[in-house]
Amino acid sequence: MSSPSPLSRPGSVEPTRISTAPQAAVSAAPPGSRRGGVALWVVAVLLVPLLALLVRYFTGFLGTAATFLGLVLAAIPFVIVWFAVRYIDRWEPEPRRLLVFAVAWGAIASVVIALAVDLVVTLVAGRLPEAVSAVVQAPIVEEIAKGLGVLLIFAFARRAFDGPVDGIVYGALIGAGFALTENVQYFAISYLEGGSAQVASTFFLRAVLSPFAHVMFTSLTGFAFGLAARRGLRAGAALRYGIPGLIGAILLHALWNGSATFANFFEVYAALQVPLFVLFILGILALRREETRLTRARLGEYAAAGWFTPQEVEMLATPAGRRSALAWARTLPGDRTAVMRGFIVDATSLAAARQRTLSGRDPHAPATERYLLERTTAARAALLSR
Repeated sequence: MSSPSPLSRPGSVEPTRISTAPQAAVSAAPPGSRRGGVALWVVAVLLVPLLALLVRYFTGFLGTAATFLGLVLAAIPFVIVWFAVRYIDRWEPEPRRLLVFAVAWGAIASVVIALAVDLVVTLVAGRLPEAVSAVVQAPIVEEIAKGLGVLLIFAFARRAFDGPVDGIVYGALIGAGFALTENVQYFAISYLEGGSAQVASTFFLRAVLSPFAHVMFTSLTGFAFGLAARRGLRAGAALRYGIPGLIGAILLHALWNGSATFANFFEVYAALQVPLFVLFILGILALRREETRLTRARLGEYAAAGWFTPQEVEMLATPAGRRSALAWARTLPGDRTAVMRGFIVDATSLAAARQRTLSGRDPHAPATERYLLERTTAARAALLSR
């Protein structure tokens, strides 16, 4: 980036027109550019009284002190998971408000649904045997409850749901939110029943050995909806992918619970759960490489039209290129790292918008492309200014 690129001399690519000439100033965001919809805000508002209900439930049955202790301990694995998921999400970060919504749905709505179903089952059929409750009821009810959160984001925030990695991020955070609330209960009960020793044992099992359990379960549902998003399917058609993903999440959840109910947990953990977790990590790495490939391919189309140079595509679409670009930006007068970060984010969003245009699933995508091209033009001008 030692001199301006052909960005200021755009052409076009068929069959879908890529761009119009850049303007001197960045125009207002195009219609529909705000990710997330009114429906999600309505759901978010409805979560507030549910949160109050949960707080009342915990403090009423477990006491304020035990609940507070459980919350503090539960926050430790949650923070670890949060940063791990954010690391996965760093290539094309999702809107923070949707990430918060995912956590809130998992921590509040999913738990309330699970508790409500448990109450209804108890009233109708009496208390189920512990094995049935753990291996059958809990996986089915909890994964459906969490999966509803993934479906809501898919249905009402489609512009922020571009593919499998996005689905994994949303599913993982919904699972992390659910585990947060569940851990509050487990840690509080352990404290009341066995004091510090039992709390330490429970913390080791749930926070050290299995902080990513619920994350992996619901990530399967998110991954399935992500495949549907990549194919440009609407919510109804996406269920053809989502339901098999949900079934996979239920089976994995049941297997996990069953290992503690019917077998030696530590033996099954070492022989099966650890390899599954390794496969989970390897799968994410493979999906991240695919995300990088798509970014390079879409930006390459803009390079062919004269908006970027091939060198800039390499810089924007590879981890090494991005690191070099940020290092270079730090050497510029006034340290222009923030401008470079914005340039990278906008270029990545541009590639995602181009993908949505090609799939035909977002009518606002062409306008978003033009808007992001204006932003990248302005960012380059800021980077190269004296």
